[in-house]
Amino acid sequence: MTKQLVIFDLDGTLLNTIGDLTVAVNHTLGECGFPLRTYDEVRSMVGDGVLKLLERALPEAERTSNNLTRAREIFLPFYGAHNAEKTHPYEGIPELLEELRKRGIKMAVASNKYHAATCKLIPHYFPTIPFEVVLGQREGVPAKPHPQIVADILAEVGVGRQEVLYVGDTNVDMLTAKAAEVDPVAVDWGFRPREELAAHTPLAIISHPLELLDYL
Repeated sequence: MTKQLVIFDLDGTLLNTIGDLTVAVNHTLGECGFPLRTYDEVRSMVGDGVLKLLERALPEAERTSNNLTRAREIFLPFYGAHNAEKTHPYEGIPELLEELRKRGIKMAVASNKYHAATCKLIPHYFPTIPFEVVLGQREGVPAKPHPQIVADILAEVGVGRQEVLYVGDTNVDMLTAKAAEVDPVAVDWGFRPREELAAHTPLAIISHPLELLDYL
């Protein structure tokens, strides 16, 4: 069946956000007096929302509720002010989005990044793309891989599950798509290795954004 809607993950799929995330994580750790993390370490920690990122970044023995609360209070305002400095779209993403727009394919974003940052970054980097719905992680709504975020998008856009492609770069995204009963397409330019994605048997694993057009 022809696809009418493409739902994109954000971090590692549309945008390479690791530079700004690493700076914000290390600012937070430094303020708390803990050792800093490397780019590759932070890259391996993302995908499950800001609280999980900070929990993983803290030293194992320091992952207390008090430390996590303090880290969140430091991280959120800093990242909110500095989340569009090193971040950039992946090569080929602007061209893909423009082609989908021309074809009349609807687009949405489903991210585990907290909602305010998600809603800031999408119009900042893709001001001409008419996304139907942009959702980040919201209070009171379970994070991916729970399928609620996909269900909310489908309800707002008004398309059937069989008309949807879900595009993401992590095992969390593949599990989300399967839980939501929509077709998953994995991308290998993001934050997880191809082998991890293949284990979830997506519809396809693509290496360049324009390859997605073959699965519409």
